[in-house]
Amino acid sequence: MERAMTVEERIRRAEEIYERRKRNEGLTVIQEEKNKKEKYEKKDIKLLKKMIIQLIVCICIYLVIYTIQNKQYIFSEDFINKVNEIISYDIDFRKLYEDTQNYFMGIFSKENENQNQDDETKEVNITENTQINNGIGGAVEESTEETQQVEETQNLSQEEQDILDVKNTTSFIKPVEGTISSIYGYRETATGTVPKNHTGTDIAATTGTKIKSATNGQVVLVSEEGDYGKHIKIQIGEVSIIYAHCNSLYVKEGDMVTQGQEIAEVGSTGNSTGPHLHFEIRISERTVDPQKILEL
Repeated sequence: MERAMTVEERIRRAEEIYERRKRNEGLTVIQEEKNKKEKYEKKDIKLLKKMIIQLIVCICIYLVIYTIQNKQYIFSEDFINKVNEIISYDIDFRKLYEDTQNYFMGIFSKENENQNQDDETKEVNITENTQINNGIGGAVEESTEETQQVEETQNLSQEEQDILDVKNTTSFIKPVEGTISSIYGYRETATGTVPKNHTGTDIAATTGTKIKSATNGQVVLVSEEGDYGKHIKIQIGEVSIIYAHCNSLYVKEGDMVTQGQEIAEVGSTGNSTGPHLHFEIRISERTVDPQKILEL
């Protein structure tokens, strides 16, 4: 009589059947990929032959048109002599065809090598996925999350990218000697008239202290209106620099200035609580922290 199978033997038998099915599924996917590759190779050869035939037909049509347009020259004695010289050369058209075919087949072979590498990668992935399915679930999701975290770490924020672009395109010097009285960004203000979101860096100095242009550039704005009081805007490419709350201005709109040139005096015009230079840097009209560009 046949011996009855124990529970452990049944479980082991079921696991063996499951493993065989997994391997068969993996092999089926690989075989399908190989069949597709062979199909594409045959298609590439047909396209090559079709392309060569079309090329020959185009050459023939061109020769006919050229003959009609230049019939006087073609049937001249000089032309006939040249044709006879060309015909006298021993041209192996079969070899020429084979060389052309080998050239294009070389291109297709490189593509096939890349396809083979992709197939090998897919085989490895199938094996790894089979192992993961037999093990503890969730390993693929954890790996994907780690990859996304690495990519996010490598990506720069808009502010970081702007600072990098300013540094790479523009050279700066310190515009005035003084003490930093207010930094860029959020700040606690003593009065309600002073904005809490500070778009530049304030450098405190005595009234009349000369302000130098931190860069080369063109003066695109000279104004005495608004909270900035007397102020200047100098443009260099996508970067613009604003010098605000000045006491006196030495330049006018349209002037070209050089780095280090005296352009204004420190003052307290506009919405200001004391004599200082409001120094502001923008790129594409987005403000950046001046202290991350140069030492003030």
